[in-house]
Formats: sequence, C-alpha cells, structure tokens
Amino acid sequence: MGGLFSKIASGEIQSFKIAENDQYFAFLDINPLTAGHTLVIPKREEDYIFDLSDDEISGMIVFAKKVAKAIKLAIPCERIGVTVIGLEVPHAHIHLIPINSLHDMNFEKKRAKISKEEFEQLAKDISSQMNF
Repeated sequence: MGGLFSKIASGEIQSFKIAENDQYFAFLDINPLTAGHTLVIPKREEDYIFDLSDDEISGMIVFAKKVAKAIKLAIPCERIGVTVIGLEVPHAHIHLIPINSLHDMNFEKKRAKISKEEFEQLAKDISSQMNF
C-alpha cells in the first residue's frame, strides 16, 4: 500500500471522505467535473478494475450504488453518471458524477472550481444521506 489512493483511504493524505467500510472508500474528486463528483475505490490496491475478484468488483458496485443514492439526495441533478477510465491513477476506481446532460460527463471540459469550504460542505451533505 503506497499509491495515492491507498494513502487517501488510510488517512495518510487528507480527503473529503463520503463513506467507507472495511473494503471500500468513497471521497470527493478534488478536480471535479461537477460539484459532488465522487470516487469509489477498493481499499486493496489494484491497478485495473477488471483484475479485482468477482466478489470485490460486485461489492464495489453495491457500495458505489449506496454512495450514488446519497449523492442524488444531496445534489440536485437528473442522474448520477458512472464511468471507469482507469488511466489517471494506478488504483481501480469508479467515478460517480451528478449530471443533467451528457456533456456533464465530458472529461475534456473545464473542471469545476470549488473552495475547501464548499468541498467540506458537499462531503457533509452527501455523507449525511448515506444509508448503510
């Protein structure tokens, strides 16, 4: 365990945590497409999502579903978009993005500018909607 996301999950690097359990961790993307853009990771470091075991990947999707429902309750949006790209950080992760149009999922668009205080409030608002 030494990569960026592993350090975030362990608390070694500060993050705007949304939720965690013994296997998965969700936190706000600090370079978000939209407010509420959240990353879901397995705590076990694995580069490629399809190298996770069947149990790990299914557990990660179920965990992400709970996080997505909380985001939808906290952030006004049409849907929560889901994407897995897997090239930016060598740790499997799922992007959950509040969207109102297809354009909201465009990773080439200008990123949202969000202050530390806004990140803190977003994390609090989404976390308060978590229903484990």
